[in-house]
Amino acid sequence: MKIIKQTVTIDGIDKIIIKNLLQDARTPIHSIAKATGISGAAVHQRLKKLEKADVISGSQIVLNPKVLGFKTVAFIGIYLDKAMRNPEAVKQLKNIPEVIECHYTTGNWSIFAKLLCRDNEHLMELLNKKIQSVEGVSRTETFISLQEQMNRQIAF
Repeated sequence: MKIIKQTVTIDGIDKIIIKNLLQDARTPIHSIAKATGISGAAVHQRLKKLEKADVISGSQIVLNPKVLGFKTVAFIGIYLDKAMRNPEAVKQLKNIPEVIECHYTTGNWSIFAKLLCRDNEHLMELLNKKIQSVEGVSRTETFISLQEQMNRQIAF
């Protein structure tokens, strides 16, 4: 692995390590060592270097929101009355557990957010009582996802 002007160049062994972990983050280091042909200690060192370079960060469990009762996925374009209100608005949105992503965007909206809701009624309640009451929010545009058709990590 080489770091050149904040860009990291990944070699073949790093790619094998990352691909194994993307398939299953709980893959034992000795299995990855077999796949790469290097020692477990060398795999461990490479993982530390990848973490230090911010190529990877930790591991996580992926919840299935539908099984937990969150059947509606919505994307909300949020218009702010002043762009300078963005940091405070995001701070307030972080206090709404159903808001799982916020993006500062170009274009019409100041903020583009992703929400997980139990149903459309829950979504309407969040919009009316929580999101539209955030100081600085002038209006919102809502898009409901009918079906997630793809969800993946970046290919390299």
